[in-house]
Amino acid sequence: MNISIPRRTGVLARVFAIFASLAVCFGVETKFWQQNDRTDFEKGTLRNLSLRSDGRVFLAPEFPEVFDSSTPYLWAIASDSKGNLYTAGGGSGSGSAKLFVLDSAGKSRTFAELEGLEIHAIVVDSNNDVYAATDPDGKVYKISSDGKSRLFYDPHQKYIWSMAFNSKGDLFVATGDQGEIHRVARDGKGSVFFKTEETHARSLAIDAQDNLVVGTEPGGLIVRVSPAGRGFVLYQAPKREITAVAFAKDGSIFAAGVGNKTPALNLGAPPALPTPAPSAPGNPPVSGTTTPPRNTPLPTFNTGAPSIAGGSEVYRINADGSPKRVWSNSQDIVYAIGFDQSGQTLLGTGNRGKIYRLDTDVLSTLLVDASPTQVTGFGRGSRGELYVVTGNIGRVYRLGAAFEKSGSFESDVLDAGAFAYWGRIGYRGAGNVRVLTRSGNLNRPENNWSAWAPLQPDTGASAVCESCGGGRTNSPSARFLQYKIEIATSSSVPAPEVSYVEIAYLPKNVAPSVDEIEITPPNYRFPTPILSIPPSNSISLPALGQHRRATASTGLEVGSSQTLNYAKGHIGARWAASDENGDSLIYKIEIRGVKETAWKFLKENVKEKFLSWDTTAFPDGEYVLRVTASDAPSNPRNEALEAMLVGDPFLIDNTPPQILNLAATTSGNRIEVRWKARDARSDIDKAEYSVNGGEWLLIQPINKLSDSPEEDYHLTIDRPSPGEQVIAVRVTDEYDNQTVDKVVVR
Repeated sequence: MNISIPRRTGVLARVFAIFASLAVCFGVETKFWQQNDRTDFEKGTLRNLSLRSDGRVFLAPEFPEVFDSSTPYLWAIASDSKGNLYTAGGGSGSGSAKLFVLDSAGKSRTFAELEGLEIHAIVVDSNNDVYAATDPDGKVYKISSDGKSRLFYDPHQKYIWSMAFNSKGDLFVATGDQGEIHRVARDGKGSVFFKTEETHARSLAIDAQDNLVVGTEPGGLIVRVSPAGRGFVLYQAPKREITAVAFAKDGSIFAAGVGNKTPALNLGAPPALPTPAPSAPGNPPVSGTTTPPRNTPLPTFNTGAPSIAGGSEVYRINADGSPKRVWSNSQDIVYAIGFDQSGQTLLGTGNRGKIYRLDTDVLSTLLVDASPTQVTGFGRGSRGELYVVTGNIGRVYRLGAAFEKSGSFESDVLDAGAFAYWGRIGYRGAGNVRVLTRSGNLNRPENNWSAWAPLQPDTGASAVCESCGGGRTNSPSARFLQYKIEIATSSSVPAPEVSYVEIAYLPKNVAPSVDEIEITPPNYRFPTPILSIPPSNSISLPALGQHRRATASTGLEVGSSQTLNYAKGHIGARWAASDENGDSLIYKIEIRGVKETAWKFLKENVKEKFLSWDTTAFPDGEYVLRVTASDAPSNPRNEALEAMLVGDPFLIDNTPPQILNLAATTSGNRIEVRWKARDARSDIDKAEYSVNGGEWLLIQPINKLSDSPEEDYHLTIDRPSPGEQVIAVRVTDEYDNQTVDKVVVR
């Protein structure tokens, strides 16, 4: 049995440790299913709940939808001083890129339609004029308050990934596929300000001193560019692409890196590599993927967008310039970085649509699990509200400062491995918490499961700890169980949360199984501690179930490494047995003749899956063996179960063969010897002869084959010397029984 005991402190830890130790000692004893860390709760379904990396579950911030663009994705959002929100993306298939506006009253409309398929960046200047960058053939358009647009700047680049204003009103444009930063004056005249020497200037941010921070692809560089245009690489990330950069209030820089880098080639001059397109949602970078030709649309956003190999990481560049990785995830891809009202860092991710909050360098919170599959951007409203844009589907949400009023968590399905009785559910938590369960015998919850049922509250029992609660399950006994936690706000209790859940259950005892019995070769035995036989007198058996004659060797594999050693008159058996509950088993071995009716004990309370015994006390004949397995060591006496199996018949033969009609004749200098070998129960294995006490020499039967209980032999030899000759004959059957006779020739 495998018992997982989470790390706990205090009285509760000691209580559960005692239960766990008992469970280890007994097979079918109370077991515990425990969930107390992030990975446990991630297997279930969170609704309106947040999950911290240390396993705390609590109410999530409000996350109402404020706009549905009816387009596949939105990538950018910005606001003006009048309370208007502007957002855009692409993938509508209409041949134009739409820019939407949401006014302060919450009404939405299409603000402008621009040439191009996508809009990746939006900014608003101090006059409330809107600037939008389109792709492909990246251009910047200026849209006045009446919705009229005009071409503001053409950098002659394929992509425009990001834009930002400095304090002087200059617009900076991050481009690809030449990796250039352009500076554009208020009159629309611009030029290259900085060359990253990378394929893409993928992300851009500007601090209060007008320093730029640029994230690149494919080198994964985080570059600081001074107002004078002088660059300095702050950090070369292990990831390929820096999808987002942002300045925190304290001046530190947060940057998100995604995708694995192509391994470097050490083959002399580096080969020319194709230029990959960076990972806009639905367009993750793939090694060796070429950038589409100019005028070719970018790949459209789709529900089945593949994950970027290697996941993503987030780095913080401290004020002194030192870098530190503060977050990583092997599945979620960070597309956007923002900050909440208290200044804590937020991460918008795909391809599972999650928003994370970085609480400390070691703690983070899965804040919101959005229904769209990508969170692509953050934006601030004119009154400080935090807005979120998404892809698949393109919507705008408001991430509120207040919390949801209620939420729930549905666990993954507990598989007890067999029919089980459900016991008490305990949890550590606070506030208004309600636990329900349901059970079934199908491995997924469906209509044929039981209905959700609340716990039967504890009565008269003192709590193990002040923040603990629980009760007994009312769900019927079955193989599978699922629990649900419902938490809600209440003015009279603390903010609700749950940090672990533990379910007690008792699998119903199932009888063990004896699946196969195999008799080992005669005249060999399993070793005992006091028995030491040279390795040369050992044999190797095939794996259990592979019936073939054993061959001479130095060892025998029987489960763990064991050896059969030669011991005349002994025989052995080994068997395969199992127990569905994982119980410890003991065995009883019995024997009887095939024509007998009563079983005779060979040995009881055998813990191993093998046994050898001396057969010389048994008359020759055919016998069968019965092995009975019991799970008594792991169960109360009145609940122990047994299973038995009778093996195939086997032969005991300790009687040597006969040598019949042994006679010798002479003819000149030649001696001919004839005899017959016969065995009552087994085949003749071999025959040998010796002349005048010399070496034993092998002789074949007349028919060349030793394959029957009766064989005839004819030996012709030259007289070795004048005078009397003594010729000895030895015959051995397949059970290693031997007989010897002689004939004297004068």
